Amino acid sequence: MYLPIKMEVWGDYALFTRPEMKVERASYDVPTPSAARGMIESVFFHPGMKWIVDRIYVLNPIRFTNLRRNEVKSKISASNLLAAVNGRADPLYIATSQDIQQRAALMLKDVHYVFEAHFEMTDRAGPTDSPAKFQCMTERRLRKGQCYSQPYLGCRECTAHFGLWEGGDIPAIPETRDLGWMLYDMDYTNPEDIQPTFFRAQMVNGVIDLTKDCEVVR
Repeated sequence: MYLPIKMEVWGDYALFTRPEMKVERASYDVPTPSAARGMIESVFFHPGMKWIVDRIYVLNPIRFTNLRRNEVKSKISASNLLAAVNGRADPLYIATSQDIQQRAALMLKDVHYVFEAHFEMTDRAGPTDSPAKFQCMTERRLRKGQCYSQPYLGCRECTAHFGLWEGGDIPAIPETRDLGWMLYDMDYTNPEDIQPTFFRAQMVNGVIDLTKDCEVVR
């Protein structure tokens, strides 16, 4: 375990979709650990390291709003793809003008978080890779606003602004609540049987501490 980094993210809207309500989307109250990890990895990722989220700080009050979003109701058909490979001229696209469908979404608004995370070296690190190198690169990219892909708050249309938190103490909201069961991450141990994992999320004075009493279950 090496020195933690603190990534500040904020945005107008966020949608961390609950898997049990994916048709009419509804957001979790706070980001999932896997969403936080994904935002950090979009800033800096290397095969020689693995990010682990330790704490999620909620800086703005948790507020929801309802929006209607245009989505498509179909998926590209695997049978059509197979037929095209065999020479049949079936369409291999989705026409949004024909498949458009409006769906409601329960989204978070005016969000502001700080993610505290550390990384561990993996066996894929090269001979010139070191914890100090990765630490400096991550902090530099956060300060400059550099990223491999634009971080987003659950859905790609919910753009995340980000930076390195250097403001000392983090002013999390003075609120404690049981957030219930939340998605923790996906277990890729067996590539042929990828499984979701969950944990019981507790927010204490605006902080979800993933280092204490965080039992992860399938």
